[in-house]
Amino acid sequence: MDGGRRILRSLKESFAARHSLVPIIPGDVRYVVATADAIASVPAAGAATPVAPRTPRRKSLSERRFSRVALLGRPGVGTLAALALFGLVGAAGFVENGGYAALVASEGELYDIAARAAGFPISAVTITGQSRLSERELLDAARVGPRNSLPFLDATAVRERLTLVPLVKSARVMKLYPDRLVIAIEERQPSALWQRDGRVAVISEDGVPIDELRDQRYLGLPFVVGEGAQKRLLEFHMLTAKAGDLAHRIKAGVLVAGRRWNFEMTNGVTVKLPEIDSFGALETLARLQREARILDKDVMCIDLRIPDRIAVRLTEEAASAREAQLAPRKSSKSGG
Repeated sequence: MDGGRRILRSLKESFAARHSLVPIIPGDVRYVVATADAIASVPAAGAATPVAPRTPRRKSLSERRFSRVALLGRPGVGTLAALALFGLVGAAGFVENGGYAALVASEGELYDIAARAAGFPISAVTITGQSRLSERELLDAARVGPRNSLPFLDATAVRERLTLVPLVKSARVMKLYPDRLVIAIEERQPSALWQRDGRVAVISEDGVPIDELRDQRYLGLPFVVGEGAQKRLLEFHMLTAKAGDLAHRIKAGVLVAGRRWNFEMTNGVTVKLPEIDSFGALETLARLQREARILDKDVMCIDLRIPDRIAVRLTEEAASAREAQLAPRKSSKSGG
């Protein structure tokens, strides 16, 4: 014991009383210090020690907010955020004040402007297949202009817009990079003018109306009149071909009651054709013209509807002159 009545122990004994010395390797003099609780929790020899997965701790709401504040506090981030905010405000004001609409109207969409600046404008447009339509009419219908760019031009939409033109039967649109557009169209061929109810339309060979008569470019086409005349256009063309040298003197074909044709000649003479054997009646008309120049006489109508008989109606002047010529003969016969 010491002077305070405490039992004297060596440091080695005192330390061994509270701790256990566990050798790491048999025969080795090195020891590790382990508490009694740790020794009790050591598994038996040969047993596997399970390792529990470490689950990351979820940050609290205050920690997440602090992280955002710390991010904004980094050098340059606040400046970029302010510039972005000012840019958004400026863009909103530009759109609200009509500046963006004016820019689009004059220069096109922003993506078109960027594509043109990158070297992809539409510098050349090649159009093939048109004969009656002008290039300006086709470009206006396709809505293709200097504000467009080649990458952002919808070729399918351009083709669909072109086929809405009555004279366009089909269309193909090809983009050739970097700056060329090719449009190939097939036009419907106007075959005649058709008048019904006071309106005149341009019709194709199959009788489909393809346009209205708006200018003088169609005035040289054959002219048919009457309900259903457009469906019998092929028959009309065959009749005019049968007329031979008289075809150029036929001004119009009038379908009467959907059964037969009357031909209006350029000098105002009406030729009435029969419902049956119209081709034979035209041969008779051609023979009368060769032999008697009947179409050059003062006649108003030549009626060929009755086989083997021709009825001719004179003009009023010719009828009056004929009556005056026949009057002396009648008086001499009555006086004698």
